[in-house]
Amino acid sequence: MVVTEVFESLKTLQGILAEKYSLEQKIEEAPKRLSSQEELLLRLKKEFSETSAEYDEVRASVEHLKAELAEAESLRESGEKGMDNITTHREYEVLDKQISEAKEREDGIRKNLQKEEKKLAELNEKMDGDEQIIKAQEAELSQGKESLEKEVNEYKSKFDELTQKESEITPGIDQEIVYKFQRIIKRNSEGIVAVKNGVCTGCHMILPAQFANEVHEGDKILFCPYCSRILFHQDVEAGEEETYFTDEDTGSLSDFEFDDEEDDEEPQMDGEEREDDVGDDEKNADF
Repeated sequence: MVVTEVFESLKTLQGILAEKYSLEQKIEEAPKRLSSQEELLLRLKKEFSETSAEYDEVRASVEHLKAELAEAESLRESGEKGMDNITTHREYEVLDKQISEAKEREDGIRKNLQKEEKKLAELNEKMDGDEQIIKAQEAELSQGKESLEKEVNEYKSKFDELTQKESEITPGIDQEIVYKFQRIIKRNSEGIVAVKNGVCTGCHMILPAQFANEVHEGDKILFCPYCSRILFHQDVEAGEEETYFTDEDTGSLSDFEFDDEEDDEEPQMDGEEREDDVGDDEKNADF
């Protein structure tokens, strides 16, 4: 396959890979879209559980107060009945005190009971409302999961189609170039850029003159020494002044050292990652 055919194949492959990796990211991030709804549902259920526990406590308190009220009423009624049988003033005083204390206790218990019964009714109403919200949230989440599953299946179907198209293009291209090109597209989505006026339009770095001339000749697949993208020459547009550089002005590729091993201390150029495993021999792949 001649260089021009490789370039055309790579341009087609670029669009396929960019869309494919975009779909891959969407498939990976899809479940996160429901995480907020799931968190809300868990929080609602937790609050409902806490309210239910409080409801049980208040209901137990109401039952206890009712028992105390019945006891206080019985004690008061017993004292009131005993008034008919007293014979001395001393007995009257003792019985009257018993009735007064029983009545006072009865009024206090009834007041607390009314307060607790009101609280119980409010909790019951809150639980009914929360239960309806939880059911609605569960239905919405279930619907969201079904919709998301359908959407993800469509992504996967499209992804498989793109993978098939990719497999139809790559056999005619050197597999080492394909591998590096795939890595470039994953990072930048654009793996083929023009060299214009001696400058890589991908990272905007001035290229060594000898190297720029080789790109201009178009006899090889060349990778930018800074951003690792595949390069092709593009003439300056009308009205633009073309600048010429010499080896003395810019240096040549022999001035640059590229290690096969990853160099964490190597500065990044214009926000782009430098291709770690692209050496001089890999940048100039002859066909």
